[in-house]
Amino acid sequence: MRWNSPGKRSSPMRILLDESLPIELRDELTQHTVRSVQEMGWSALKNGELLRRAVGQFDVFVTADQNLQYQQNLQNLPIAVAVLVARSNRIQSLGPLVPELLSALASLQPRTLFRVGN
Repeated sequence: MRWNSPGKRSSPMRILLDESLPIELRDELTQHTVRSVQEMGWSALKNGELLRRAVGQFDVFVTADQNLQYQQNLQNLPIAVAVLVARSNRIQSLGPLVPELLSALASLQPRTLFRVGN
């Protein structure tokens, strides 16, 4: 992880986008390094294995899966999770959440889950 002190990072975040999110979301997160689950070749993986593989390669997993927090013990994984909550997973619905997401990324800590949106 690239954490200097609470809430401060020395470099851009390494973000993994869940396959349920549009790849266009990457264009809104240009100050960070963003890869998709599909690009990593991890599309067939269940969330638990996906998160385990992401450890060490990514700082945060961004998803729209609102059940993830109930399915996984995030305290065991040194990665943060941001859950986007919108009317749909289309870029038109997710775009307005980007400012809040970027703000959350500035202080997000490992082993935490942050909900962005409703």
